[in-house]
Amino acid sequence: MKQIGLRNAHEEFKNFLKEGKKSNSTVVAYGKDIDQLVSFLEEVKKNQAHEVAKEDIEAFLAKLSKEGYTPKSISRKINSTRTFYRFLKVSEYVTDDPSLLVSHPKYQLAAPRILTPTEYRALRDAARNDPRMFAIIELLLQTGIRIGELANLRLSDVGKDSLHIEPFEKHEERNVPLNKRAQEALDRYLNARPKVGEAHVFVTKSGKPFLIRNIRTAVERYFRLAEIKGAKVNDLRHTFVAHHIKHGVSLVVLSKVLGHKRISTTERYLQYIPERGKETSALTEL
Repeated sequence: MKQIGLRNAHEEFKNFLKEGKKSNSTVVAYGKDIDQLVSFLEEVKKNQAHEVAKEDIEAFLAKLSKEGYTPKSISRKINSTRTFYRFLKVSEYVTDDPSLLVSHPKYQLAAPRILTPTEYRALRDAARNDPRMFAIIELLLQTGIRIGELANLRLSDVGKDSLHIEPFEKHEERNVPLNKRAQEALDRYLNARPKVGEAHVFVTKSGKPFLIRNIRTAVERYFRLAEIKGAKVNDLRHTFVAHHIKHGVSLVVLSKVLGHKRISTTERYLQYIPERGKETSALTEL
């Protein structure tokens, strides 16, 4: 076993994530979580990776709970810590993984925010004069793709009636159908798109890729303009799922379109949809 200080291990961990082609947002989030952990461990005089015990991690989590962190946030910190320790074991800096002895706190998953037809029509109307944002909103709403997948789209991924979604983070590649509304919105944007050599579908006015954080900010601006309260970008995906479950679309078909690894992830939505139509494999427009 090799020895390493926690601060150095933290830096190597961030490089490990980058080399593993994790998204920038994942690298930043895990980096912050482990920085928080390392800072706490330094306070209790633990500076070497191999010195940390289960009790130290539990004390860190107890401190977070006392500071008002929710069980869901604490559970995420545990996931980050376990990823950190997997790196330490692979790198032979530790032989035991104390994070595996720490239990996740129990918490109730919040119900997904599902937009009503009135709300998503208002959102559509608010963005109608902006071809780029209208296409972004329409694609998220009509295809259910993730914001990261949308930001990663290349011109070569756009087919006549489908989108090719490249592998993104831990998600596998797949093809997603494009309905008439989505096709029309995308065609309108592509005709107005800056004539630049950049391969990404969605670009800024200067021709650079439109980044995830900027897409999120822009969509949330249109939520405000449409006077839709308490909604986030991912709620467009929730709305896509709810709409198709309500209309009886096969969970197997829906799971494949969404890129869910487990059908149980899709099934979770059933508890929020009181009525379900006759089963079909056909997707419909919102």
